[in-house]
Amino acid sequence: MDKLLMHVALVDQVTKPLQGITKQVQSSMNVGRQGLQNMASGGAGLVATGFAIQNALMPAIEMDRKLGEVKSLGVADDALKQLQATALNFSADYGKSATDFVAASYDIQSAISGLNGDELSQFTRASGVLAAATKADTATITSYMGTMYGIFKNQAAEMGKAEWVDDVAGKTAMAVQMFKTTGSEMSRAFTSVGANATSAGVAMSEQMAILGTLQATMSGSEAGTKYRTFLAGVANAQDRLNLSFTDSQGQILPMLDILDKLKGKYGDTLSVAESADLKKAFGSEEAVSMIKLLMADTDGLASSIEQLGNVQGMSKAEQMAGAMTDQWERLESAWFAVRAAVFGAILPSINSLVGSIADGLTVVTGWTDEFPFLTQLFAYAAVGALALGGVVASLSLIMGIGQMMSGGWAVTMGALNGVMKLFRISTIATTAAAWLFNAALWANPITWVVAGIALLIAGVGAVIYWWDDLTAAFKDTAWFKVISGAIEGIVDLLNLIPGVDIEFGSDVDTPEVSTAVEAERNAPKAIEPVAFEAPEMPSSMTGSIADYKQPNTTPTLPPSMVQNVTTTTQKQGAKTTSYGDVYITAPNGITPDQLAEWDELNAG
Repeated sequence: MDKLLMHVALVDQVTKPLQGITKQVQSSMNVGRQGLQNMASGGAGLVATGFAIQNALMPAIEMDRKLGEVKSLGVADDALKQLQATALNFSADYGKSATDFVAASYDIQSAISGLNGDELSQFTRASGVLAAATKADTATITSYMGTMYGIFKNQAAEMGKAEWVDDVAGKTAMAVQMFKTTGSEMSRAFTSVGANATSAGVAMSEQMAILGTLQATMSGSEAGTKYRTFLAGVANAQDRLNLSFTDSQGQILPMLDILDKLKGKYGDTLSVAESADLKKAFGSEEAVSMIKLLMADTDGLASSIEQLGNVQGMSKAEQMAGAMTDQWERLESAWFAVRAAVFGAILPSINSLVGSIADGLTVVTGWTDEFPFLTQLFAYAAVGALALGGVVASLSLIMGIGQMMSGGWAVTMGALNGVMKLFRISTIATTAAAWLFNAALWANPITWVVAGIALLIAGVGAVIYWWDDLTAAFKDTAWFKVISGAIEGIVDLLNLIPGVDIEFGSDVDTPEVSTAVEAERNAPKAIEPVAFEAPEMPSSMTGSIADYKQPNTTPTLPPSMVQNVTTTTQKQGAKTTSYGDVYITAPNGITPDQLAEWDELNAG
């Protein structure tokens, strides 16, 4: 008991500090976890707030960036404000990007010098509308506008740049619709022609009609190349063909007049020899190919030139752009425009604040170079704080692994429990199957026949075992002899079964046997010994032999022990008592000393 108490005391002395340490670790983990959660939530909230503010301000920020690029080209602030307003309105009307609009103005301002505020906005808007009308990107149309301005610069100066650019946008949109081409292909065509046609005095409408007609069977760049080679060979061709293709001022005649003169010389179609003659005159196959295409439909060419000449302004471009506008894109662009306009009003103040913060960080960066020791100190402190956070995170990781293992052990034990339940169910099913087998077995008639034979054999065996007693009891009865003869017959039949061998005498009840049995029964029998349990010895019988010989210690037996085993005979006044064999059974056993005493007692 003392050892147990000591063991319990030792366990208490060890577990109490461990419990305290565990509680302390758990408390530290909880504090650390809470700190990490607070840091995470706070940091996430701060980052989310920053992203929310940035997302709200992003339209204004993007517009401010693009306007800054344009401003770098020397554009005045009032022109930038007008450009921003035009970009936002255009975006809301046609569902296009306002920032792409401002970016296009940068390219236009770079390609066309001398544009004032109104002209820059108008050029950019016309380019944007034409891009939407002709399914071209803004950059391509912006480049096209720059090329066209370079080609028709004098015409733009005579008409006014804003009016001229609207006219270009309208005519180009009409040409795209008439000749099933695109703004990009028209841009390639005019890029290939360059200023050759304009220098020769060809009007814009005629140039667009010729290039558009050629694009029915070729690309824009190929059409421009053929037209350029034709223009280059006109002067030489008129001398070789003895035809005049220029007026009195040296300007090239309209294309329809040149085609009419060629038809007058060669007819409506050209033979192989005539084509070879034209090739020698113009100096290239490309020029002859263009002449053949245009001669095939001079009436259509004339109609196209007339339609394009009648286009004034860019109403046609606006109509086509409006028809292809996606309303969902308009909604998205309008929402962008609203945010850009609203937050653009406060963006200068926010930019000032952000600039101040950036300046402060720049000062801090300077301090790191000026005070390297303090920089290292702060760096170590920051690393230490992060390391402590890592320790807490490691403890949480370890505890999480332990919990996971515990959960896995519980799952394993649950699985084993399920297996044991399945095993129990299998055992129950096996027992039920055994019962069903027994029932089926006892339902078979053969089983009852075999069981009956077994019972018969057992009954005969019992009769044979008790045959002597039965013979002694019923030997004088009549019916006993009949039964014994029947049993003998049954035994003979049973012995016919393989594996059965019952010994039974044939002379069951002969006179000799009856006489011997009767003599044996009448013979005197010895008294059967009676076995009885001896009571525990009294204390007087556990002494020595000398004590046993004393008269007052003579052993006596209780009357119940000698009842029914004594006989009393009286002869001539004398009384003699005799005992048969006495067997004493000691339930608690007899020691050697007690056995020796009993031997002396029997010896008298």
